[in-house]
Amino acid sequence: MTDATERQVEQAQSAALRLANVDAADRDAALEAIADAIRANSEAILEANADDVAEAEELLAEGEYTQALVDRLKLDAGKLDSIAGMVESVADQADPLGKTLAARELDDDLELYKVAVPIGVVGTIFESRPDALVQIAALALKSGNAVILKGGSEASESNRVLYETIVEATSEMPDGWATLIEAHEEVDALLEMDDKVDLVMPRGSSEFVSYIQDNTQIPVLGHTEGVCHVYVDDDADLGMAEDIAFDAKVQYPAVCNAVETLLVNADVADQFLPGMVERYREAGVTLRGDAATREVVAVDPATDDDWSSEYGDLELSIKVVEDVYAAVDHANTFGSKHTESIVTEDADAAETFMTGIDAASVFHNASTRFADGYRYGLGAEVGISTGKIHARGPVGLEGLTTYKYYLEGDGQLVASYAGDDALPFTHREFDGEWRPGHLADE
Repeated sequence: MTDATERQVEQAQSAALRLANVDAADRDAALEAIADAIRANSEAILEANADDVAEAEELLAEGEYTQALVDRLKLDAGKLDSIAGMVESVADQADPLGKTLAARELDDDLELYKVAVPIGVVGTIFESRPDALVQIAALALKSGNAVILKGGSEASESNRVLYETIVEATSEMPDGWATLIEAHEEVDALLEMDDKVDLVMPRGSSEFVSYIQDNTQIPVLGHTEGVCHVYVDDDADLGMAEDIAFDAKVQYPAVCNAVETLLVNADVADQFLPGMVERYREAGVTLRGDAATREVVAVDPATDDDWSSEYGDLELSIKVVEDVYAAVDHANTFGSKHTESIVTEDADAAETFMTGIDAASVFHNASTRFADGYRYGLGAEVGISTGKIHARGPVGLEGLTTYKYYLEGDGQLVASYAGDDALPFTHREFDGEWRPGHLADE
């Protein structure tokens, strides 16, 4: 198994070097072909997904799976068309490669360029949502990276058919640009190949991401759980606050940007909570609250574990807080640095919350559900990074690139810039795009 995985990774290495030099138009054409193939092969994809869902529902009945997992797993014709549309939206994004990020003259006819390039070989290990495989593959192709895909076993049939559909649609691309692995042994082998794999991106719980970090020397860009908050300030438009808090929980509770804890300012708790709780209950939301909340509405008591729980379902904890500072303190203490939102008409309170929160995304008067690569205009996302290094928040094309320095000269020697008669460096920034050999053409 290890030898086979190593051969796959070596093929990905070779493919990455070639893919980095594939024209943007050809990469975009391949993405359009993927979108067309997904639509054309929808019957087979949905049949495979039905098999996955049927098995998952059996395990749900046995108590081994949650309803949230089953919900994330399900595909239908409309969702499949949305997935194809997402691939097309990635194709429509500007080419992230070859972009000059900075240009600096070191001396006459000695010019340094900082240019965006692919990372190389990217390994991804992700959860039960089959659309994650397509998002990640599309972003990898657009950004010129070879990708190794490992989805959850609960989506194995769906992932296999989607992967085959993608590979068949991109036969003009370098062989091995996308690889599907399915066994845990293959993951363990992959994690040992720090000389061949440039980045690992796990999507899952904090424990899962920590396991990956502890078992590899490859750089890890982790997507962990989303313990997100909505804070209703004392100067909030309470009608708006109710709509936002409802959308953030109910619109799609199984995803990482759904709200898990509602924070309510003590001065508006009596006015806001009864209607909000009634609306949640009508939608089937299970509610828990602290002592101050339960003085206003009848809900189950919240435990200490509730404040740090990602329910991923129609469950919500509620806490009454004294002011915006207490809301910030609670979110920073129990949140996962994913997404936080304040509802207020007070600009000072909004600033206090938004600048005081340590999270990848912080919103004012908007649902936490907007934290998404597609909604941010990134085309799609490989995940939402809750760390601070390299990429943060929804990781799109830019997060899958790094840079090289290109130096264009005309025979200059370092010796000329050293010693008693050293030439000075100009170190002058200028606007310009890197073009190989352009000094010789001038």
